[in-house]
Amino acid sequence: MPPENSEIPLTSNIYHDRKSPHNVPQDDAGAHFVLESKGEWWHAGYHLTTAIVGPTLLTLPYVFGGLGWGLGFFCLTAMGLVTFYAYYLMSLVLDLCENQGRRHIRFRELAADVLGSGWMFYFVMTIQTAINTGIGIGAILLAGQCIQLMYTSVSPNGSLKLYQFIAIVTVVMIILSQIPSFHALRHINLGSLVLSLGYSFLVVGACINAGMSKNAPVRDYSLEPSDAKRVFNAFSSISIIAAIFGNGILPEIQATLAPPATGKMLKALSLCYTVIFFTFYAVAASGYYVFGNKATSNILKSLVPDDGPALAPDWLVGIAVIFVLLQLLAIGLVYSQVAFEVMEKKSADPNQGIFSKRNLIPRLILRTVYMIFCGFFAAMLPFFGDISSVVGAIGFIPLDFILPMLLYNMTFKPLKSSGIYWINVSIMVVFTGVGLLGAFSSIRKLVLDANQFKLFSNDVVD
Repeated sequence: MPPENSEIPLTSNIYHDRKSPHNVPQDDAGAHFVLESKGEWWHAGYHLTTAIVGPTLLTLPYVFGGLGWGLGFFCLTAMGLVTFYAYYLMSLVLDLCENQGRRHIRFRELAADVLGSGWMFYFVMTIQTAINTGIGIGAILLAGQCIQLMYTSVSPNGSLKLYQFIAIVTVVMIILSQIPSFHALRHINLGSLVLSLGYSFLVVGACINAGMSKNAPVRDYSLEPSDAKRVFNAFSSISIIAAIFGNGILPEIQATLAPPATGKMLKALSLCYTVIFFTFYAVAASGYYVFGNKATSNILKSLVPDDGPALAPDWLVGIAVIFVLLQLLAIGLVYSQVAFEVMEKKSADPNQGIFSKRNLIPRLILRTVYMIFCGFFAAMLPFFGDISSVVGAIGFIPLDFILPMLLYNMTFKPLKSSGIYWINVSIMVVFTGVGLLGAFSSIRKLVLDANQFKLFSNDVVD
């Protein structure tokens, strides 16, 4: 069992207060306003699906290009099983802490409490901040690119630039960011779930149609002839899959559940991974089958190549792009909640209403500034994909593939002779190595692509 509160004065003084409802201090505005605990298990399922099942799944055919059929399906399945297992273990740790009167609603506080270390609080907070801000920037960038694609299809010689579309998206995000709580996003995230199913099946249909058309590309499933390049491509692909399955905010999602939360997260995970099964495998198999190792990092670009005839009807691709655009707004909101919670905790007064003038004005200012910050960097760094892959390897793997197993072993203390102990240790060791190699491969690609980078460019570097 984890150490008693009396042995960890840091966590007992700061992280929970037994006199307040659900062990949340009365002066913790971030908890009361942003992470309010009112949701049902299906609401958590919507949030989790939005955090995982996003447009990054459209890179899966490209990922298979670096792995091949057999290794591609093996890695996709292995990552799915490991992440489901990891998230389930973390939910068990959260459940046990809640049952012991120590309900945690933040990843950083959970890690610091269970591991009994103040530096873990700052380690997790730093990694979460990098991931969440990075995804916020990436969501705005990709949404701007979606609008640009629609604009250029209607007006090929138009004068508007990418940074102008990014500015439009930023304004929309500023408005949407004023939705005060994570729980209040449940309807938006249900829509996000439907959108992910929509564009996934549109892409699958388009790929099947492309494969049967007279302009179907020549299929080549061969890997790089060089052993070194095959290894680098394989680990880069594995890092991408890890980032696709990662979310890094499961404790915050579980915090939105109405207490007691015990057992509810398994149902939410089951909902999320059902959607994952029907989208990830379908897109990966159909896209790689048609385009082979020529699949681009966004399968929509393979369907509508710059040179050569389009392999999918314009209307179909247009609908898919609109669906992607709308879901990116939801993803940007979900991953902004941790930042909003920190802001609210420091700036809001929980003794006044959530929409009182005292709380509304700081919320409006701080969230607007945050979105402008993300929008500015999205416009300045339209090559953010390479940077995101590095952040994914360094960030998602520690939070989603290593810490859950460590937290479980420290909390439940399984016997060192037990199978679960060694399964957890093995996963931690393997993914530590994968993370290091993935980070090296991602940094290598970042360096190789550096000559293509231009600040405020009108084109996004893959």
